[in-house]
Amino acid sequence: MGRRGKSQHQKRARAAAQLRAQEAYASAPHSFVFARGPAGPGVRQLSLDVRRVMEPYTASSLQVRRRNSLKDCVAVAGPLGVSHFLIFSKTEKNVTFRLIRLPGGPTLTFGVTKYSLVRDVVSSLRRHRMHEQQFSHPPLLVLNGFGPHGLHVKLIASVFQNMFPSINVHKVNLNCVKRCLLLSYDPDSQELQFRHYSLKVVPVGASRGMKKLLQEKFPNMSRLEDVSELLATGAGLSESEAEPDGEHNVTELPQAYAGRGNMKAEQSAVRLTEIGPRMTLRLIKIQEGVGEGNVLYHSLVHKSEEELRATLATREQKLLLKAERRGKQEQDIKRKKEQREAHRKRSLEGMQRVKPQGVNKDDGDSGAEDPGQPAGTALGSEDEEDEAEYFRQAVGEEPDEDMFPQAKRRRPNKSPGQPFSGDQRPGRGRGQHPKGKFRVAKAKDKGKQPRGATTRHFPRGRALGRALASKRPRHKSAAAARA
Repeated sequence: MGRRGKSQHQKRARAAAQLRAQEAYASAPHSFVFARGPAGPGVRQLSLDVRRVMEPYTASSLQVRRRNSLKDCVAVAGPLGVSHFLIFSKTEKNVTFRLIRLPGGPTLTFGVTKYSLVRDVVSSLRRHRMHEQQFSHPPLLVLNGFGPHGLHVKLIASVFQNMFPSINVHKVNLNCVKRCLLLSYDPDSQELQFRHYSLKVVPVGASRGMKKLLQEKFPNMSRLEDVSELLATGAGLSESEAEPDGEHNVTELPQAYAGRGNMKAEQSAVRLTEIGPRMTLRLIKIQEGVGEGNVLYHSLVHKSEEELRATLATREQKLLLKAERRGKQEQDIKRKKEQREAHRKRSLEGMQRVKPQGVNKDDGDSGAEDPGQPAGTALGSEDEEDEAEYFRQAVGEEPDEDMFPQAKRRRPNKSPGQPFSGDQRPGRGRGQHPKGKFRVAKAKDKGKQPRGATTRHFPRGRALGRALASKRPRHKSAAAARA
């Protein structure tokens, strides 16, 4: 029985291929395509169509809400490795398209003169070729007309080139090229044409009948005597099925291409079918930063050298003032921090000086003064202990806690394990409620008092103790003080 599963060599090869794919995906430029502001349904659909063009290196399910600012998008783009923003917006007069290079700019602002959606372009075609496999690879970028027409034109070409992954012509796989993005610049009108095509490769040099057989579309041969008539003349085929090919689209394939008859070193024709969207752009201005900064180029506003110098001088002065304010703020923060530290040291030194004499620093004592005996108490602890003992003998109950605060309380006599009764619990006098001096009236008193009324009960021990204490002779020192 043969061994099941994959060998170690196959596993290593698959792991290495996955690692290379991850590295290639991470190194490729990524983009966010979205609309900002009250763009309307047409402009929002245009942004979705352009997002379709930028696949697979774009966020296909990106949702930008109204409360999200441009700074929020920039903060999210950093960890995700996004390098470009394509932002559409609409005003009362025109549609604006901004192309931003992250993280530091520049920002190219275009005015969209005319545009057509994908559904408009496809509906105008007789036969269109568009399927999901075409969008699994990035499009092939083709630039036309970007000659020596100024630095701004060169910058436009550079920004668009960096939006897509670079291609090595010696190692590229032709089967990965399924789409084509054409950018054509007209120096006379200064307009940029944006076109998106689907790419198809078919063999040339064969008759129309042979092409039919290669496409698995067999014609009706009931009127033919032999199959050679079909291959030689193409009888029974309509003229509309033959597409004109010439030197403009015929080339020799360096490697085999997907499709019947597309062999290596054979002549094949490259055919393009527009699948949309379509845009006509005009450059308005170029800025240094991300959505803001110094204007490097403006097609509508032309400044002289003196105005440019004055603008630069004003900007430099603002930057100097900003740096000066920042330095002053840092100095103030440092000075206040030093003042707080000096105040803290002085406070600690003062706390050490006010400690009472004779208190050792190592004793762990905080140095706080002893509050002493509570105010209003003239008798000592021994005198209060005698009066508490006399109260017990006269009344037969334990005094209240607030009557003799310094006297030691006695626990009632009970055997181990025997629970306290209601009158024997420490700290509770006879008739006193356990949680205070107020209690709800008993059930037998409900007829005498309204429901919910409360009755105040004073402990008998307290009243009797006060009466007895007023009749018995006081301590000598207390009697002398009273005399």
